[in-house]
Amino acid sequence: MLSSTLTTDVLIVGGGNAGFSAAISAAECGARRVLLIDAAPEHWAGGNSYFTAGAFRTVHDGLDDLLPIVNNVPDGKRDKIDVKPYTEANFAGDIKRICLDRADPELAGILIRESNQTVKWLAHHGVRFQLSFNRQAYEVDGRIKFWGGLALKTEDGGKGLVEDHRRAAIKLGVQIVFSTAARSLIIDPDSNRVNGVIAQGPEGKAQEIRASAVILAAGGFEANPRLRAQYLGPTWDFAKVRGTAYNNGTCLEMAIQQAGAKQAGNWSGCHSVAWDANAPANSGDRVISNEFTKSGYPLGLMLNRDGNRFVDEGVDLRNYTYAIFGKAILAQPGHFAFQVWDSQTISWLRSEEYRDEVVEKIKAETIEELAQQLADRGLVNASQFVDTITTYNEAVEAFRRENPDKIWDPSVKDSLSTQSSLKRLPLAKSNWALPLNQGPYLAVKVTCGVTFTFGGLAVDPKTSAVISSFTNQPIPGLYTAGEMLGGIFYDNYPGGSGLTSGAVFGRRAGRAAAMAETRGPDCNLNN
Repeated sequence: MLSSTLTTDVLIVGGGNAGFSAAISAAECGARRVLLIDAAPEHWAGGNSYFTAGAFRTVHDGLDDLLPIVNNVPDGKRDKIDVKPYTEANFAGDIKRICLDRADPELAGILIRESNQTVKWLAHHGVRFQLSFNRQAYEVDGRIKFWGGLALKTEDGGKGLVEDHRRAAIKLGVQIVFSTAARSLIIDPDSNRVNGVIAQGPEGKAQEIRASAVILAAGGFEANPRLRAQYLGPTWDFAKVRGTAYNNGTCLEMAIQQAGAKQAGNWSGCHSVAWDANAPANSGDRVISNEFTKSGYPLGLMLNRDGNRFVDEGVDLRNYTYAIFGKAILAQPGHFAFQVWDSQTISWLRSEEYRDEVVEKIKAETIEELAQQLADRGLVNASQFVDTITTYNEAVEAFRRENPDKIWDPSVKDSLSTQSSLKRLPLAKSNWALPLNQGPYLAVKVTCGVTFTFGGLAVDPKTSAVISSFTNQPIPGLYTAGEMLGGIFYDNYPGGSGLTSGAVFGRRAGRAAAMAETRGPDCNLNN
């Protein structure tokens, strides 16, 4: 609980990865009083970060560079692991390609260059990292092969990340208050300096919080169906919310309308995934969390209710497609689809996404029988469903006859496709194209789960200070990080780069905010 009036040095609004990174940075850089407020009650702590798998994309020099900060590689296992170095050029190339060459080059450059030191900084503060064997590696020919430029995750995913952040913040003296929402900014009318916020506490009473600096890290508008329909477009109010119900865009609108914050980024874009069709509609489940994600589609096919494929399931590694395929599913009739596999690949599905306790599995011995079962779950055209898979199988077999030396390998883009000189599908499956012809068969029903929105506020890249739309200069006393920072992600994003961005720019914002008061001994970003 807060008193009706409070004074602090640095105020952080939002308690996810970006907010806690800012709080920890501000405290270690000498801010004597750091306060973090969160609109959610404590049992919803962590914002969207809680619901992630905890993946951090970072530049690294290979396995030896990562081993000192991970805790799940016993000596007998390390010699079986293949982790290729992921260079600055690799990361830059992925952002350029995946984000349509629209990312702000200075913001992207900072994200890339500081990714390695930032994850090591988090590890220094007690964030427990692991190699992501379960999500980012396949065992092929006795080797554990990591793929897609992504190897790190946090222990216990987002839940563990939030626990570790809170422990580190408390250790540094950060005060954390829940059920307290920022409702308006306190702005000096002469200097336009932000001097704090008016907050609403758990009993509905207004609370004035005065601060030398305010860092907004309260997430995007993904949990607000009105704003989704307004900015992302028609039907987006049908999307299911993957994470917290408290990321409703309030702080974005507050900064834009009250402080004249300049808008930046892809306001019609978002991160959205294939999501369990039976998941809750308006928020994630704190227990099941990220297990509602259904990203095993590269191992099989996705078909809509009319029995047609609508994406190239093998166009790229999962890390570069999962954040856009939710949008593709939402655009289908009825806003759902079916993922389908046969006995060749069912065992390759990750248990945390497809275990019996989480997902409804529809099983059958034949494709025809599977189609009939799916008819009870929304499939409209069973015969087209069968025809689509039959035609796909014919294309796969034609390719394999023409390319007998090609070997299926889910850890690389293996070029096993449906496109040969004898037969070509109008919509290819470009990699990992095995025939679906060996029963038993498995299907699950999926819809669109929205994760976070890409539209945000323009910032000074060096400090993460919010830019004024009137002066095009930093607004004194106001900073932002996390989902609220716009300008990096457009249309899509490289998997794992969202948490890294939140930490990199949260750290920068905390440092800049603290230096408004005093420079501490540990606030050099190179530490």
